[in-house]
Amino acid sequence: MPEPPLPRRPLATFLRPAAEPQQEGPPVTDADPAARHATDESADSVPVTDASVEAVEAVVATSADDAGDSIAMHADATDTVAAAASPVEPVFLRGTSALHTPRWQWLIVAALTVVLLLQVAVADRGRLASDASTRPMISLVCSVLRCSLPTWREPTAFTMLSRDVRPVPGQAGALQVQASVRNDARWAQDWPSLRLSLSDADGRVIGTGVFTPADYLAADGAAAPPLEPGQSTQISFRVREPAASTVAFNFDFL
Repeated sequence: MPEPPLPRRPLATFLRPAAEPQQEGPPVTDADPAARHATDESADSVPVTDASVEAVEAVVATSADDAGDSIAMHADATDTVAAAASPVEPVFLRGTSALHTPRWQWLIVAALTVVLLLQVAVADRGRLASDASTRPMISLVCSVLRCSLPTWREPTAFTMLSRDVRPVPGQAGALQVQASVRNDARWAQDWPSLRLSLSDADGRVIGTGVFTPADYLAADGAAAPPLEPGQSTQISFRVREPAASTVAFNFDFL
């Protein structure tokens, strides 16, 4: 005869905490189906009421609320630790950004830089004016600021167009020196100093002398205007012959 099916257990029996069964007699084995059926019927015979179900549901709801509160407290603690670990921005940096500097500040910096460069250029205009690469720039600066600019000095840019040394008639030992000079520099130059060397027939130098513009120009030669680029002029002066054997002469610009 087949064994009758076991009755389904109500939901309350699964929610009820399990208790250790106390057996006074011999253990029930699978070999005794009648005893196992009797045990199941005794377990199912426990009465289930609405009050017990509501109590179990209240316990489950309370456990869920406690778990939610625990998770919320853990999240609050995590946020607090993160806020404490994050660097605090100083008060004086709030509301400002290094990448958004006002334009007027850059204009002030640029203006101060230009003023500083102009001061350096004016203070060192002597050296800058003697350099061909920087003279145009410093000349422009001085034309705007109305500062004095030293004249250009390049003795090698003077070209000797003609020269002549002759004895002065009626004056023993006197020589008349005449020369034509042109300024081939890019800028105006002051009149040059001239060195004259006299030699004998053997090529030996028997006399030399340096003559400044005040020596070979008129009385107001010191105030003569500079020689402009491409301008030529005549030089004439007299010298004393050191010896009667003078046969050659040479000019150098200083």
